[in-house]
Amino acid sequence: MVLKLYNTLSRKKEVFKPIHKNKVGMYTCGPTVYWYQHIGNLRSYIFADILKRVLRYDRYKVKHVMNVTDVGHLTSDSDEGEDKIEKAAKKEGKKAQDIANFYWKIFKQDFKKLNIIEPDIWCKATEHIKEQINMIKKIEEKGFTYKTNDGIYFDTSKLKDYGKLVRLKIKDLKAGARIKMGEKKNKTDFALWKFSEKPGIRQQEWNSPWGLGFPGWHIECSAMSSKYLGEQFDIHTGGEDLAPVHHTNEIAQSETAFGKKPWVKYWLHGAFLTFKGEKISKSKGGLYTIEELEEKGFPVLAYRYLVLTAHYKSQLNFTIKNLQNAQNSYERLKSNVLGLKDDGKINKKYLKEFEKAMDDDLDSSQALQVLWALVRDRRAEGKYQTIKKIDSVFGLDLFKLKVSKEIIKLAEERKRFRDKKNWKKSDELRKKINKQGYDISDVADGNFFLSGSRVVMMKNDQTKMPK
Repeated sequence: MVLKLYNTLSRKKEVFKPIHKNKVGMYTCGPTVYWYQHIGNLRSYIFADILKRVLRYDRYKVKHVMNVTDVGHLTSDSDEGEDKIEKAAKKEGKKAQDIANFYWKIFKQDFKKLNIIEPDIWCKATEHIKEQINMIKKIEEKGFTYKTNDGIYFDTSKLKDYGKLVRLKIKDLKAGARIKMGEKKNKTDFALWKFSEKPGIRQQEWNSPWGLGFPGWHIECSAMSSKYLGEQFDIHTGGEDLAPVHHTNEIAQSETAFGKKPWVKYWLHGAFLTFKGEKISKSKGGLYTIEELEEKGFPVLAYRYLVLTAHYKSQLNFTIKNLQNAQNSYERLKSNVLGLKDDGKINKKYLKEFEKAMDDDLDSSQALQVLWALVRDRRAEGKYQTIKKIDSVFGLDLFKLKVSKEIIKLAEERKRFRDKKNWKKSDELRKKINKQGYDISDVADGNFFLSGSRVVMMKNDQTKMPK
């Protein structure tokens, strides 16, 4: 199979050809860690995770880097407003780094719950100030910067192909709510280094050749990705909202600094999670965290399943009903899979169809249909091993048994009826447990155990592998 990916830069699907044979350098724009990440944010990381899993499945060695923005991301796209981390620290009465570390920890916990593979390298902006300053120096040496009262800016008018990622029509841009001119020479100019307005007030500020201050938001991604992946690398991912400003500015400053085009070969952008047809936001609703979905009783991987039902470039409408439907489908799928026996075979027909779908720009929706067709095919051989390979990409833990409190309760109730020698009621409860995808057996000491295809769950939640 040949992997094809939709490249935002070229506006078409392209056959994926890495810079170095069988090796892939991949960078994902990470979180600004001033608050909890909501499920709309996390959709973008699930998409990047699926991409990485497909690359690994296709036998590429992937080096994945993700940033952690713990300084420099202001509340306005026009390089104005408060630093989000500083603002949160002030609000919560804590140190800026304590704020960043706390929300980064929660973010990584969400990754684990969603079965998202962590990057090979996490890089914090505050730990790479030197690299960012050095990169700004390179841009300055090439004559692309100028100084204002509040910082050092990139002069976009000197770059003929500025905005090529999104085919930006600069003439149509108007200064206003999102673009404030101030001392900028051009509407699209952006900050590389911001001066501290009142030295000593900010918790996070550093000395630089231009004065005391902190880096702009865009420079961190360019400096850190290139440090770990080289001055040119293969793939850059992020949400579609990052393309017009953040990623556009990354390209401008990186290609200026390094003099290499393209800086990144393939740009991939995931679409929004929407609520009532609009991007999820606090004002529109639908803004849940993973913890809040858990509190509502949803298994976290039901959300991952929901994300897989749509192509990553298609907007996905979120409602609690849609999530409930995804949960029902996911649990039904898992129930069918847990009862499978391993015949040691691979079903080449279904596996080829799955690979064809995923290699066609990560068409998870079509690939999910292939999985269901395999599950429902009563004559198909090699189901266990084939689904195991498919799940290495989907990351749904289809063969992992997690016994709910409700099932444990039914099992304990059945034991009480057995102790009273009420065999009829005991058998009724056994059948009820079986319908939920579990087998229950009794042992000599009067206890019981519940089992699936891979693990045995003892009465007191003690898990061991079956012999």
